[in-house]
Amino acid sequence: MVPILYEDKDIIVVQKPAGLESQVSRGFAPDMVSEIRRYLHNPQDIHNHPQGVSTAQPPYVGVIHRLDKPVEGIMVYALNQKSAASLSAALQAGKIKKSYLAVVCGKPVDKQGTYVDYLRHCKENNTSKIVDKSDENSKKAVLNYRVLEVINNPKNQEQILSLIDIELLTGRHHQIRVQFAGHATPLYGDERYGGGLSTKSTTMTVDRGRKKSSFGDAHRPLALCARRLAFPHPSTGKIMEFSMVPSSGAFAWFPDRARKLISQSECDKCHKEI
Repeated sequence: MVPILYEDKDIIVVQKPAGLESQVSRGFAPDMVSEIRRYLHNPQDIHNHPQGVSTAQPPYVGVIHRLDKPVEGIMVYALNQKSAASLSAALQAGKIKKSYLAVVCGKPVDKQGTYVDYLRHCKENNTSKIVDKSDENSKKAVLNYRVLEVINNPKNQEQILSLIDIELLTGRHHQIRVQFAGHATPLYGDERYGGGLSTKSTTMTVDRGRKKSSFGDAHRPLALCARRLAFPHPSTGKIMEFSMVPSSGAFAWFPDRARKLISQSECDKCHKEI
């Protein structure tokens, strides 16, 4: 079962596992909406969730934002149309704040900074790429980043890995993955956008003679987690904030730093409430 972090009559906040679609998937593959509906509709759970009803009609589950299938992290879904409209308006107004943790191959030039690029979504192959600002189909993509820790890959000592804290300011298709790959530090485990780059010691070089190159072990999960989500409750207006500590895959090599980051975030939240 998908971990449930919070629930009331208006919203449900969950921890999406990597490998599940965040919206209704095609075919018979499992997805978050179906999993939440199954939970809400299960008669055995009828006394365990606030909706407290069981009907033949599938429960309403409104998708507010999305995470790529290979990405884990915190998501909020609306449980009625009024809440969906309120949360969607908050998203458009920039009132929903999202922070991510990522492990990238190599090390950014600056310890912290802002990436401003223009991305074009290629619907034919469901990818995005950085293009010139003059491209009429481009959309501005902005994020802030901060390097938290740099290590040698335990499975390949010649490879540099960096743990990055990311504040997403715009929500473009595959934005984080495309921007970091475009700045020569692709996300660890990103087979879609990591191909064509290789890492040697502390430098990143473009290898145009190969379709793909290996960053270490094969079949590694994408090292990207939506670690923090904050938004105004659709009914009360109260700021709801949730966080998690990723511990699987490449994140297991940075356990102390990731936990300290979350702990500091929780302390900051308490301080703001006081």
